[in-house]
Amino acid sequence: MKVSKRIKAINKNIDKEKEYSVEEAIKLLKDNSKVKFTETLNCAIRLGVDPRHADQMVRGTVSLPHGTGKKVSVLVIARGAQAEEALKAGADYAGFEEYLEKIKSGWAEVDVIIATPDSMGELGKLGRVLGPKGLMPNPKSGTVTQDVAKAVNEVKAGKIEFRVEKAGIVHTALGKLDFSVEQLSENTRAFLKTIVKMKPSSAKGHYVKSLFLSSTMGPGLRITKEETAVSTKHE
Repeated sequence: MKVSKRIKAINKNIDKEKEYSVEEAIKLLKDNSKVKFTETLNCAIRLGVDPRHADQMVRGTVSLPHGTGKKVSVLVIARGAQAEEALKAGADYAGFEEYLEKIKSGWAEVDVIIATPDSMGELGKLGRVLGPKGLMPNPKSGTVTQDVAKAVNEVKAGKIEFRVEKAGIVHTALGKLDFSVEQLSENTRAFLKTIVKMKPSSAKGHYVKSLFLSSTMGPGLRITKEETAVSTKHE
């Protein structure tokens, strides 16, 4: 495989065998970002769980202290006054029948869908459309709620949803590389703290097996296992 000059230059500055602290890894990724757009800091954490068992499914949300740096497009499925509340809170779209019809027609140009409990009967029929795209609202993630204004505010402020994949890995984005090292470190530790707290009681052996931070076009840097313990001490 032909290696580009950019990758060769990056490889000179990193040690793929080394385990880095969160701050070290973020600084390296920032210093070696040479592309013409603002890269995203990505996290991949491999857990010692078997998602095929319901009691080992790790799924939840976390509010990143400094947000994601991404403009999040939000649709709220609600009627009347609640739709109006959602729009006032900053939702990009809000309504009921018209958006159900748009979704049925294949429209899904949003990042998050929030719904009121009484709308889930109709919205649930669109599971085959929304499910594969990760857009189906869920009470556990706070996207099925009566308080749509609060949910919109949380999502816009940097609340993200995550879930473990079949291979036991959780992937998520933790901010943009133009954030400061401190901001990205705080976002990373907020995420790690949440993951560690969610360890299923039925999970045996090592819970966090590996942890990597990477940028959109950069290398994956292995993070020390001590960081998952240290992260719980950073309130």
